[in-house]
Amino acid sequence: QVQLVVSGGGMVQPGGSLRLSCAASGFTFSTTDMSWVRQGPGKGPEWVSSINAGGGATVYADSVKGRFTISRDNAKNTLYLQMNSLKLKDTALYYCARGGPTNYAEGSWGQGTQVTVSS
Repeated sequence: QVQLVVSGGGMVQPGGSLRLSCAASGFTFSTTDMSWVRQGPGKGPEWVSSINAGGGATVYADSVKGRFTISRDNAKNTLYLQMNSLKLKDTALYYCARGGPTNYAEGSWGQGTQVTVSS
């Protein structure tokens, strides 16, 4: 079955950095567009970023553009999210999802990892 195991979350001060990883299994990762989604406390899900199957095309939400970088290693079936210049508003549970910006909500997201930005 599809498994998406996210790791790398934690607590960081504003301006700090974290790198999230998503280990994928149960489907053909190398031919699947992938996305990061987050859900802040008391908020609905927010799409963060997507990358196409080959890794050559990326898109970002305006809220993270210039600070976050999505990437993937198809040989390792792993998706990444490098988060720099973190802000308080980036505090959320972060998930990885199969699909791009228009269809990421159609499948399961895995358990997510908590990112807390706090001074």
